[in-house]
Amino acid sequence: MSFQVFAPPAPRSSASTLRLRGLAALGAFAASLAAPAVAMAQERDAFTRAFEDHGLLLAGPMAFLNGLGACLTPCVFPMIPITVSIFGAKQAKSRAQAIGLSTAFLAGLVVLYTSMLVIAALTGSLFGKALANPWVNGAIGMIFVALSLSMFGAFEMALPSGLTNRLNNVGGIGYGGAFALGLVFSLIAAPCVGPVATSIIVIIGQRGSVGLGAFMGVLFALGLGLPFWLVGAFAVSLPKSGKWMIWVKSVFGIVMLVFALTYLRAALPAIGSLARPGAPFLGAMVALAIFGVALGAVHLSWEDGGVALRVRKLLGVALTTAGAFLFLSARDLPSDATAAHAADGAKALHWEHSEADAVAKAHAEKRPLLVDFTADWCSACKKLSKETFSDPRVAQRIGGYVTLKVDATNDEDPQVDAVKGKYKVVGLPTVVVYDSKGAERKRFNDFVPPDVMLAALEGVD
Repeated sequence: MSFQVFAPPAPRSSASTLRLRGLAALGAFAASLAAPAVAMAQERDAFTRAFEDHGLLLAGPMAFLNGLGACLTPCVFPMIPITVSIFGAKQAKSRAQAIGLSTAFLAGLVVLYTSMLVIAALTGSLFGKALANPWVNGAIGMIFVALSLSMFGAFEMALPSGLTNRLNNVGGIGYGGAFALGLVFSLIAAPCVGPVATSIIVIIGQRGSVGLGAFMGVLFALGLGLPFWLVGAFAVSLPKSGKWMIWVKSVFGIVMLVFALTYLRAALPAIGSLARPGAPFLGAMVALAIFGVALGAVHLSWEDGGVALRVRKLLGVALTTAGAFLFLSARDLPSDATAAHAADGAKALHWEHSEADAVAKAHAEKRPLLVDFTADWCSACKKLSKETFSDPRVAQRIGGYVTLKVDATNDEDPQVDAVKGKYKVVGLPTVVVYDSKGAERKRFNDFVPPDVMLAALEGVD
């Protein structure tokens, strides 16, 4: 292709539990359905790392385990025996009927979560564009702050009375009722299950694979519904509810706060500016989070005592949240050792940020051009910067190139959209390499380790 000039891119314990936290439920469910937008902003959490680094071998079981772990939340665990009773498994006339009713309920869970992930795959690009708006990120962050406050018991919200009455009449009417209750239960449990499901929806939104979305939706739903199925089909006894449920509730409240800070950071980058690269900082953040837990972030409850105890709880939550968030933020930064090791080579690696200037420079000096499209929400882009472009061998190899970094965080910007269109960018990350004559030689659409990058650039001049 010939180079052209573009402007620079600028718990409850009775049957009435089905009335749980209405607005919170609806808000979290909506957030889950919009999760490709949420998804694009997420850190490389455990599920993301497993998918990117090890594929389905680990990501599949982790999707199942994430669903199973969601049953420990106070929105789900106490409701297992109640829900099983409502859809009629305890009153079944035979083991076969109990298994059938339990399977119908499980099928309701599978249908809803599979549908959500298929929607994520089909609409990932749409929500990705929405997430480029800092106001959207701020709104998502505030939703998670509100959900976190609800988990900590600051307030409770109930479903509208009309909807509550309808929900109370769902189930206990055969296999169709059990299936419908599975769908309804997924909505009610969304305040606790939504954040757990988000990490899976992240990958599906980024990959855009309908088949993969369906596969992961089934695995997550099976994990979430397994305890219900075992209790309903075989009358398996569950551990008794106790204070550990408050602990679980606090843990998920903290997780929601970390998520909130992640989204708010996209709108207010200064939030993550305290993060520093290197093992010492990471260790200090782990210690900070542990100290917050010891202070009372998890095991203390607002109802346990007076003002002093509540202050301990609040301070513990703040320290644990800050430690976890800054740990995640620092994880994507090059370590001090890596930066020092790459210093000599990196001096030659100067990134241009004006597409027009970079193209003109490459054309005038007859030099190869490397264009790296990145965004604040792109975890693989950050990994490229941290591990590949910081590698001294790579820096030395492309030191003679004109290197251009295009910030595509705001892809609603017409100039950004024009540059992406010119280079035929359909997703991030994208790295395009041109030789000195302006011909495209290499294109990368995923994370590429240093050795692979070096091998691919052989012969490009």
